[in-house]
This record gives sequence, structure tokens and C-alpha cells, in this order.
Amino acid sequence: MLGLEVERAYFARGSRHVAGVDEVGRGPWAGPVIAAAVLVGPETPRLEGVDDSKQLTSRRREQLAAAIVSSLPYALGAASTREIDRLNIRRATALAMRRAVLRLPRADDTVILVDGLPVPELGMAHQAIVDGDAQSFAIACASIVAKTVRDRLMRLLAARYPDYGWDHNCGYGTPAHRAAIERVGVTPHHRRSFTPVAQRDLFNSSTL
Repeated sequence: MLGLEVERAYFARGSRHVAGVDEVGRGPWAGPVIAAAVLVGPETPRLEGVDDSKQLTSRRREQLAAAIVSSLPYALGAASTREIDRLNIRRATALAMRRAVLRLPRADDTVILVDGLPVPELGMAHQAIVDGDAQSFAIACASIVAKTVRDRLMRLLAARYPDYGWDHNCGYGTPAHRAAIERVGVTPHHRRSFTPVAQRDLFNSSTL
């Protein structure tokens, strides 16, 4: 369970707000990349149970996401599969993160914390923290919200495209997903620049 020790170091240096930013969906073969930004301040209470989203069960993430969005300022950003194919996944991820940050109410002294390595394409000053979702409360909150939102979206898409198992694989490249692509082709939600979609020359196949 994470506290706000990382954020308090910035508060001690005079910053009044810290925005944690994280994304979900770089690796899947289908679906958008989703980013979330969550704002915390010196008076933000610690929410019991917030941790690296990868360490949480789906049910616990859902519970925590509800608590986060009901008690903290947050914003979402996304990049579509078309944007991913046009820009490449790195630039599309930065675009989703930028959209989330720009939708968040911020002051001039807001510090932006990003999970992972620096993202020059973000186009704004930020601090990158490797494994930030396991160290920063704000980043962990953003990670939980982003994953919960994307998982819900993929479940909705799974109802329309049931062959691919998106309700449980969330668009990632499982053997069942690969077999479905080979069997019935691709959908408008597949990333045509990703393998195996591109490798199997499915650009000219009929889409669902």
C-alpha cells in the first residue's frame, strides 16, 4: 500500500500540486491506449489499498477506481487505433497522456510525474519515475483508473466482437486472439501496424 512520500518531497520544495500520469494499452493488438492523470495536494488523504495496479485483482481495482474518481481530481485521455497506426505507439501514447494532463485542472506550480522513462513527446515539463506506479501514490491512482476504464471498454467491444476474447484478454496477443484473427480476420479496432496483423498481410482482408 502506497503513501504520499514521493509527493511530499515535492510539496516540501514548494509545489502545491502533483499530477500522476500513467497509461494502459501499449502492447495489445486491438483497442485504444488510455491514459489517466490524477491530481493530489498536501491535504490529500491516503486512500487505503492504493498500490501498483498490476498487484491488484480486477475487483479491487474497480473498488479503488471508484474511490479515486469520487474523491480526487482526475482526467482521461485516449489515442485511437487509427492514431496508433498513423503515429506509432510511442507517439500515440504520449498524445493520450497529453490529452489527460490538459484536461486536468492545474496550477503553475503543478509537478507532473510520469511512470517509466521520460516522454519528450509529451511536450511539457515532467519528472519520470521508473516503476512509478509502485512508488508514487498519484501515479498508482492514475494507473488504476486507466486500467479500469480500458478494461471496461474492451468488455463492451467484446460484446460486439465476441470471437476475440477481449472480455478477458483486453486485446492482448493471446493464442486464442491470434487464432481468431486467422479465422475471421480483423476488425476496425485492430492495430494494423502491429504483429501478427501486419505480418499476416491482413490489410486487404475484409473487416468486420
